[in-house]
Amino acid sequence: MPELPEVETTRRGLEPYLKGRHIEKIVIRDRRLRWPIAGDLEKHACGSLIHSIGRRGKYLLLQCDDGWIIMHLGMSGRLRVLPQAVAPSKHDHFDLVLSSGAVVRYTDARRFGALLWTSEDPAQHPLLCNLAPEPLEDAFDAQWLHARLRGRDTPIKLAIMNNEIVTGVGNIYANEALFRARIHPRTRAGRLSMQRCENLVRAIRQTLLDAIGAGGSSLRDFFGADGSPGYFQQNYAVYARQDEPCRVCGAPIRSGRLGQRSTFYCTRCQH
Repeated sequence: MPELPEVETTRRGLEPYLKGRHIEKIVIRDRRLRWPIAGDLEKHACGSLIHSIGRRGKYLLLQCDDGWIIMHLGMSGRLRVLPQAVAPSKHDHFDLVLSSGAVVRYTDARRFGALLWTSEDPAQHPLLCNLAPEPLEDAFDAQWLHARLRGRDTPIKLAIMNNEIVTGVGNIYANEALFRARIHPRTRAGRLSMQRCENLVRAIRQTLLDAIGAGGSSLRDFFGADGSPGYFQQNYAVYARQDEPCRVCGAPIRSGRLGQRSTFYCTRCQH
């Protein structure tokens, strides 16, 4: 599933093509995404100037003249910038046709993504209004994390994948951040001291920044908006490295299941 670094990589890739362009037309081939595409979306968005393209958690936000387009990549979706003449394939569900002549095409074999319209502040949208602070912003700090974890008996890995505690941290980067912070993924969230919260905040932020710098991870169907793969998977410390030696101490990386998600850790480095 595309996580925050993949979505931010997509946002940065799309921005030069979208910002300052008009949406000439929206071609919808299948409205059956995670939430059906509204029948009046074309009426609201067509002809609009795209003023900016932002991100909140794993949602992309296109600011238009009279509202916002909200997009989500789902589990395996991707957005690509293509010439309009490129014929669509089976799983290409919609195109944003731009005044430049290019199209932004959404591809998703599983149809778990979203294309939504709101004329209100997107921060108040039901999908976004309960999200925690962005992990790359100052509002996400040790004080915030420590307060949100207080009294929680859930494993820390599941806690930092909760979007009401930390926004946009999925399975891959939760594993990697916990390794950097030297915290075992099964540690009870409410037992973390302020110092360990500081370490974890720092590890989450640096892990995400490093992943963004590498263009995200190329897992399954994810590629950047220009079709190029990400390379952060080459630097994984623990994720998908079961039985391989720890890059720090040499002990074999262990794996298990937490919340039905694969979990990877080093028994020596993480406690």
